[in-house]
Amino acid sequence: MEKVSMSHEDYLEAIVMLGGTTEQSVRSVDIAKQMEVSKASVNKAIGLLKEKGLAEQPYYGDVTLTQTGYDYAKAVYKRHRYLTAFLAKGLGIPAETAEEEACLMEHAISDESFEKWVAYIEKLNIVDPD
Repeated sequence: MEKVSMSHEDYLEAIVMLGGTTEQSVRSVDIAKQMEVSKASVNKAIGLLKEKGLAEQPYYGDVTLTQTGYDYAKAVYKRHRYLTAFLAKGLGIPAETAEEEACLMEHAISDESFEKWVAYIEKLNIVDPD
């Protein structure tokens, strides 16, 4: 699967954080609130996610993820959780800073490097696995 932009990964992650799945929909207004953006920004991003086959939304309806979108979103969210926990618990970085920096790092690390890193930090027992 080809990667989408950091911004669109953030939208996918926000949908999962709000409880969105292939079956459970999420309202655009809730996505906007979660991401602190306008509803128009959400609509534009969801349009692109729909084009890429990652999300579904009937005309002015709520957003659900396709299976591909859900898998992608869960992977991004896992990176975020693991990186945040490592920075905060493993390195003692303040929680707010760890959250912000994890959000930047989650987009930059390759899948291969992330999986190797996960194997390493799981040995440290600082992150609760899924």
